[in-house]
Amino acid sequence: MVCDRCVKVVRDTVDSLGIPDAKVGLGFIEVPRVLDSAAMRSLGDALAVEGFEIIKSREEEIVEQIKSLLIKLARAMENTSMKLSVYLSGELGMDYTSLSRIFSAAEGRSIERYYILQKIEYVKELIDYGGKTLSEISHIAGYSSVAHLSRQFKEVTGMTPTAYKESGQSHMPLDKI
Repeated sequence: MVCDRCVKVVRDTVDSLGIPDAKVGLGFIEVPRVLDSAAMRSLGDALAVEGFEIIKSREEEIVEQIKSLLIKLARAMENTSMKLSVYLSGELGMDYTSLSRIFSAAEGRSIERYYILQKIEYVKELIDYGGKTLSEISHIAGYSSVAHLSRQFKEVTGMTPTAYKESGQSHMPLDKI
C-alpha cells in the first residue's frame, strides 16, 4: 500500500471479511490475533482482487517501507536536500548498501530512479491541478531551478512540462509507478 486510497480499499476489504480490531496503515495490516490458514487465504484472495498482496518476506517489507518513505519525501513541502542514503538509513536503521541491493533486486530499478519517478508524478499532479507557475512547482517539488525540473521531466516523460500540460494527459496513481 502506497497511498491513502490504498489504505481505504484495504480497510474496506478487512472490514468486509469481519476481521475485528485490525489496524490498517501505509504498508501494513495488524491484527490482534493470529489468523488461521483459511482466514489468511480469504484475506489474500480478497486483497488480490483489489491488486494487493500479502508481504511474505522481510525483503518485501523493506521494499514497501522504502516506497512509503520515498512517496512521503517526494511530496514533502520542504522537500529536503538531505541525501536519500542518509534519509533512508536513518529512518530504517539499515545501511544504504543493503537497502539499495534489496530494493533493486525486488524492483528492477534503483531507489534513486523510483524517487525521481515519484517526484515527476508529483509535478504532474501540481500541473494537473493548475494555479501554479513552473517556478512555484519547481520550488514546491524541491528542484534547484525550473531548468533542472524541465530537464528531469523531459528525461522521464519525453516531453516538457508545458507540452505535458497541453497534451491533456494526467498523472499516474502512486501504486502504478
